[in-house]
Amino acid sequence: MIVSATKSLLDAFGRRPGLRLLAVGGAGSLEVAPGKTVIDAGMIPQEWIAIPIAHRDALALYRANTVVPWTNFSPAASIQPGQRTGKFRLDNEKLVVGADGKSAISCEDYALAMIDEVEHPLHIRKRFTIGY
Repeated sequence: MIVSATKSLLDAFGRRPGLRLLAVGGAGSLEVAPGKTVIDAGMIPQEWIAIPIAHRDALALYRANTVVPWTNFSPAASIQPGQRTGKFRLDNEKLVVGADGKSAISCEDYALAMIDEVEHPLHIRKRFTIGY
């Protein structure tokens, strides 16, 4: 479903020059070590693995597209309601992990970073991620 929806979105946006596509991706394809992703590391329960794999495959479709100005925003491993702090770190390919060893972000800070990207685009035809 995620891959077919991505194909449809890229096709539709490809027919509408000037529109930008900002999509939410998954954390599974982020690196936890050079060349090793969250998926590869076995950090995702087997019963859920199909979703991160689909997000990884959708990201490959975005990266292959050179027409649509897309951005793919991958969350931290854990995204929960909390506080809006405005203090977080961004990366492109690496899972952002805090001093406590956890990859986390509040829904409020995730939304803030997404709106910042809409208003001040820094990741055209790129993926980015967030965490504390």
